[in-house]
Amino acid sequence: MASTGNLRDRLPRRLVQLYGGLALYGVSMAFMIESSLGLDPWNVLHQGVARRTGLSFGTVTILAGVLVLLLWVPLRQRPGLGTVSNVLVVGLVIDASLALLPDVRPLAARGALLVTGVLLNGLATALYLGARFGPGPRDGLMTGYVARHPGRSVRLVRTVIEVTVLALGWLLGGTVGVGTVAYALGIGPLTQAFLPLVTVAPVDSPTRPLAEPA
Repeated sequence: MASTGNLRDRLPRRLVQLYGGLALYGVSMAFMIESSLGLDPWNVLHQGVARRTGLSFGTVTILAGVLVLLLWVPLRQRPGLGTVSNVLVVGLVIDASLALLPDVRPLAARGALLVTGVLLNGLATALYLGARFGPGPRDGLMTGYVARHPGRSVRLVRTVIEVTVLALGWLLGGTVGVGTVAYALGIGPLTQAFLPLVTVAPVDSPTRPLAEPA
């Protein structure tokens, strides 16, 4: 295992990559929201809650992230800088991006926004994971649960959680559509393809790709 000291030698690069990745993540989600063609399960839930409460999408994203982090306590998970930063930065950038994006109506333009959003999201996910500051709160919830229940599959736990939040979000008025399917099929392969290119390795070790986010 690489020493912590060697990773500290690359701290400036890791910090820039972490916050650049999180900012890009927020922009990519704003693209998908503006496309109105469907969101990933957690953001379907965030959108549904936002529509029911009148809160901004970013505010709901932050509040949901805080609630998910509270669920880490009984799982004895320790959040990293990347985990806490994920909760705050992504929601703020989503709201700022939505305020700047123009209203897009033609289907072709909305489709382009969707495709761009999914591609950028794959890169953004790889950037913040590759910075090695810890997973996002929702990924950590899944992996933490599996760590406490070794007989459970990460994929099974992820599927159960995401189907549940997707159904709840749809019932609350969140947008489910082709974008939901595109994200489900594309995000894993995209993240895995980008990870070897952006993972920060210790100075005395070759770059080793991280595992696909659970």
